[in-house]
Formats: sequence, structure tokens, C-alpha cells
Amino acid sequence: MRAWVLGLALASVGSAAMAAEQAAPPQGAAVPPAAVPAQPPVTAPAEAPEGVLTLGRVFGSPDLSGPQPRGLRLSPDGTLLTSLRPRTDERERFDLWATDTRTGAERMLVDSKRIGSGAELSEAEKMQRERARIGGSKGIVAYDWAPDGKSILVPLDGDLYLAALDGTVRRLTNTPGGELNPVVSPKGSYVSFVRDQNLYAQPLGGSEARPVTTGGGGTIHFGEAEFVAQEEMDRRTGYWWSPDDRLIAVERFDEAPVQIFTRASIGAAGTKTYEQRYPAAGTPNVLVDLYVMKPDGTGQVKVDLGTNRDIYLARVDWLPDGSGLLVQRESRDQKRLDLLRVDPATGKATILFTEKSGEKSWLNLSDAYQPLADGSLIWRSERSGFGHLYRFAAGKWTQLTKGDWVVTGLVGIDEAKGRVFFTGTKDDVLENHVYSVDWAKPNQITRLTERGFTNSASMDGSASRLIVTRSSPRQPAQTYLADAAGKRLSWINENAVVPGHPYYPYLASHQQTRFGTIKADDGTTLHWEMITPPLEPGKKYPVFFQHYGGPGTGQQVTHGWQGALPQYLVDQGWIFFQIDNRGSYNRGKAFEDHIYHAMGTVEVADQLAGAEYLKTLPFVDPAKIATYGWSYGGYMSLKMLEKTPGVYAAAVSGAPVSDWQLYDTHYTERYLGDPKTDPASYASSAAVADASKIRDPLLLIHGMADDNVFLDNSTKVAAEMQQTATPFEMMFYPGQTHRVGGPGVSEHLWGTILRFLDRTVKNKEAPRATPADTAAN
Repeated sequence: MRAWVLGLALASVGSAAMAAEQAAPPQGAAVPPAAVPAQPPVTAPAEAPEGVLTLGRVFGSPDLSGPQPRGLRLSPDGTLLTSLRPRTDERERFDLWATDTRTGAERMLVDSKRIGSGAELSEAEKMQRERARIGGSKGIVAYDWAPDGKSILVPLDGDLYLAALDGTVRRLTNTPGGELNPVVSPKGSYVSFVRDQNLYAQPLGGSEARPVTTGGGGTIHFGEAEFVAQEEMDRRTGYWWSPDDRLIAVERFDEAPVQIFTRASIGAAGTKTYEQRYPAAGTPNVLVDLYVMKPDGTGQVKVDLGTNRDIYLARVDWLPDGSGLLVQRESRDQKRLDLLRVDPATGKATILFTEKSGEKSWLNLSDAYQPLADGSLIWRSERSGFGHLYRFAAGKWTQLTKGDWVVTGLVGIDEAKGRVFFTGTKDDVLENHVYSVDWAKPNQITRLTERGFTNSASMDGSASRLIVTRSSPRQPAQTYLADAAGKRLSWINENAVVPGHPYYPYLASHQQTRFGTIKADDGTTLHWEMITPPLEPGKKYPVFFQHYGGPGTGQQVTHGWQGALPQYLVDQGWIFFQIDNRGSYNRGKAFEDHIYHAMGTVEVADQLAGAEYLKTLPFVDPAKIATYGWSYGGYMSLKMLEKTPGVYAAAVSGAPVSDWQLYDTHYTERYLGDPKTDPASYASSAAVADASKIRDPLLLIHGMADDNVFLDNSTKVAAEMQQTATPFEMMFYPGQTHRVGGPGVSEHLWGTILRFLDRTVKNKEAPRATPADTAAN
């Protein structure tokens, strides 16, 4: 469930279907460069009146948030900045572009429509994209620079291409099954990928790909990340090259112990069934092994991961000199994490240190760590109660950051200067900023980004330049190149909302976002945000109360861009409101741990506190507060109606988990434990048995091909409500996954939601007083 916190933005993501206008050239053939000028702006659809937002325009092309490049990377020599850009006429399709950092000149390197074959993706790649939350994207969704800076590996429509800087493209593979997890090895000797559940390596200079492993097939996979690693652990791959290209660490997993769910993918033209091995809470996970081998598959050495097979392979990294591996081994209950140093010649593992959680807590995995050439390690830990950076050197710890705030990410490290660059919430819990700290001067922290924005960032390998992306409630995401001191050198995507920007016609009606706090029942501070229409004296307004509420994800209330949809809701007369409850991320472990073995309790109480606050405001109609959530938020919608009847005028529940025993091991057991030993936590958290208690209007929505939160979750709720004659409404989407959206579908989805809420909330008249009521008064 990680990252399904997009809420309102969920439906703006496009369809997962692939399309192309022409066949690709044969394998190995070179394609001449195309003379592709910068794409001209595309005007808004004709049916959208000037300055008036419509659902069609909100989800149309070009994106109202302006150009939003992905995958920004500097070339190895720093002269080019590459990115994936959406087409102005098709916002879900991405092409590869390059900008000269010296002159600012821009050009398209690879046109996805011209080069792509239009082949349908394999089911394995579709599922990987769902796990990466890019299931609706078309064209080029990833790429990898060769280390010599002369070419770029481009996966497209299930095959691999090698793009030169002059615009020519050479096809590397042409197979029906497709290739997964493609990368260029660190020294540039090979292109590697997974095909038919085995790892392959192909010399970058030519010749055919050869299998590194041969035992894959059936339930055995080499070089892939298992389902829960992709979905919950932020680990996308199952193999790792040594820095000198001599060795590869390769994961092998066996799905045989994992139970089989027969999942129906119900589409408009028929139904496909999949025998999907899905590790539901309390059931067996895959069996994981780790091997080290040469690129030709010889010299295999098995890594000693311990005698307990029921563990998670959380992270694998090579030391900078290739002398060893760092392996993070996580216990099944996620209360212990061992950092192992592995000798690649023997597979012997030594525990460098262990992280342990509190008794009523768990460990959060992180990518904010890096081994250094001097043998030390930069490491993020929550041992102080807040996520902070430490340096581990010669068996000793030095805390580099501290305080009642969190480090959210590691951006880069300048080893020569002993300087660490990171993101965090030191200055404002609602703003993510870029900072630096020298490990010789712990806790002397310098902020490198401007207040009033929330930021993310990356750096080049030498940590000499920053690529910063920022946004604010009034400014869509913009990206710039900065030096290591944070000084802006040039705009990469200024994205100013000026004439010609897609959102400019609607800027005059854009309403400001207000922020504030209230107290939870235990005195904890809760942050909220609100957007209102222009308030008329004496008038009361309905509220669109969005929530997510789940643990393990980023906060919702920030000083960042919310997109056009909240503004559309406000234009329709709604107040837009959301609040971050206890249990959510970026507020420290104590704030998050409230949800331990208690899903559906404290989150509901904090959302109730938000509703009660709204009802004190003179411009809010207390009888017209509608609530909406997706995924964990959909679960919350059910629990909020079940536990606090009469508070919300209506609720929309999108793709909810209704029974946590149907959801996966790594996410669910982290918070609720094992259902065999903690059945009470699962019983109290479920939303099925109490569905008959719902008395307020409910709209239940689900994608009928959801491979993450199975459709069974919604059908169980529907069946319970039908069997108990409990009224509700329902809209299921054929062919849609956990992300319901795409051309036409997004507009239909939100039209359905808003027609339901208009009828049951916004336009519903208050009941007329009866003679008995009048007499009583």
C-alpha cells in the first residue's frame, strides 16, 4: 500500500495500454536522428470555456500543472541534463529529452512514438509498473546512462534500445517475453536484464545476450524483486553489479510456499484469470537466497543469510572498492534489522550492527544510507525517536543531525569535504528542505533551499551540483540546477504561471490554501489545510473532506502544489479540507506508533477531531461534510461511517482494504502482527462485519483488475450490506487496477463521485420542520 496516497491525483494518471504509430526497426538496425523541434503548446480543449475549470480540462492535455519532467539526470561529464518529458498532446506518454547545461539548448533524443513497437507489455512488466506507481504511463518510463557518457539504455514497449547522443537508436533486443530490470553495468561492459525469470548479460559493444543464470522457471526467479519487496520495501531489483563489473550479486527466490489466489481481471470485453501467488498476512512468504557470481554465471557463491529462512532481504549494496557486500536482513516481525558485511569470495557474513524497534513499534526501512570509500557509513536511524543521520566509523557512532524533526532523504555526499546533503523538515514540518552538514561539525546544519516551498533533490556523483524540484500551494513544480551551496545556476523547468502556461487562464480564480492546527484527544498537534471559495457573509458551504490516514507514507498536508482538482472542487462550491492524523509519517515514531495493533481507531478519532473543528466554523454547513479516501483512505471511509455515524453526510470509499487478512505480509504484519498470534487486532481492524451499521450514504468504488487490493475487499463489503439490506451505491471499473484513471476514465470517475456527493450532500435540502417539531420548540 506504500505510496497509494495520491488521493485526488490518483485519477489523473493515464491508462496502462501501450500504443505506437509505426513498427520499430529490426534488431540491431540503426535509426537516423529525427529533426524534432521543441513541441508547440497545445491549447485547452475547445469545450473548456476560458478561465472556467471543467473535469475534462482538469484531466486533459497538456497537464494544467505545466511540464513535469521525470528522471532528471546529469550525464557523466555533466554537459547534458536528460529527462523524461510528457507530450503536450498526450500527458501520459513520455519521451527522452536532453538539455545542454552550457547553452540551455534542448532536443528530443528518443521519440517514443517513432521508435516504439507498440507491443503489449508482459504481465510481469505491467505488475512491476503497478508496484512503481507508473502503471498509467506510456512511452519511455526509465533509462540508464552508459558510464562513458556516449550512449543511453532505453527500455521501450518491452524491448531495449541504445540511444547515441546524435539521435541514432540501435535496437538491442526483440523478444516476445520482454526484458525486466535493465541496467548498464558500472564500468559499461554490459547491458543486463531479466528475461524468462533468469538474469542475462549482453556486452554493450555488441554480440548476443547470454544467460547468467539458467535455473529460473516455474516458481523460481533470478534477478527479480519479489512482490512485497516491490510493493512495500521500495526494492525494485534482484541483482547488483560490483563496481568493477567483475561480479554480480543475484537474488533467487522461490514462490512455491506462497499461496495461490485466483484473481479475475474483469475487463470490458471479457475476463482473464490469473493464478497469482500473493503472500497474504500470516501466510508464507517466498524463500529468498542470495548468490555472488561472475557475469558468465560461473563461480557461484551462496551468501550466508542465516539459518532462519523466514526473513526479508531488505537491501543489498557493494562497498565502493568491491571488496564486500552490505546486506540488510530484516526479521519477519520487522522489529530487528541486521547489517551484514559479506565476503563475496566465501559468502561468509558478519553482523556489523543491529537496529531494534521498541516493544510496541516497528522499523521503517530507508534508502538514506551510503557506504564511503574510507570504510565508514552514513546511516539514517530512528533510534532517537526521529529519523536522523549518523556516521558509523571504526565501530563508533556519531550523530550528525538531531532534534524533534526528521531527515526525509539522503541527497548526496562529498567525501573529499566530509559533507552530507539531505532533505528534512528542520525548519517547518510542512516544508521539506535541502540541507548540508559536515561530519566533522555534527548538528551545524545549513539550509540550501528557500522557505515557502516543499522540495526534493538529487545530486551528481561528485556532489558538486544539485537538481532541486520545488512547489508551493500557488506554484506548480519547478526544477532548477544549483551549486553545492544551493545557489541557483539555471532553471531546468521554471514552469512560471505566466501567459502561455496551461494553468494561467485559471489563475485569477485560484484560491489560497490556509493552514492550521488542532489538538487530538491526547493533546497531540494535528496539522490541517483548507481551501475555500470566496466566502460570502452569512453563507455556509459544504466540505469535501479528503483523507488517507495510513502509516508508512508521506504526509498529505504540506506547503506544496495540490494540482488543479482541489481548485475545481472549490469552483463547484466545496470547501476542500484534509488533516494528517496520528499514525502517519514524518512526525517521529511516537506520532506514528499510535497505530500499532490499532488500525481503524486513532486515525478515525483524529479525522473526527477535524470534522468537529469544521463544524465550529461559521462558514461551514455542519450537516454537509462529505468524506473521500482511496486505498487506505477507502478503508478509512468505511471505518469512519461505521464508528462515527451521523458525523459525515456521505462518504466515498475507493479501492478499500476491508479485511486486513487479505492484504500482504510486509505491510500488514508491520502494524497488526501475525493474525495467528494477534487475531484480536485483525478482528477489530476489519471493516466487513460492521458494514451493516452504516447509516450514511456510501459510494463504493473499485477497479475490477486490481492486483494489489483485490476486488474481494469490496465485494465482501457489498455482500454484507446487501445481505443486511443496508443501502449503498457502487461503481466498479472493468480493466482498471488499483489506479483507476486514464483518458475518459478519470473524468467518468470524478463525475460519478461528484454527482453522488451533489445529490446526497451539496444539493440536499434540510428536512422541513413538522408541526410537532414546531410545537416542541
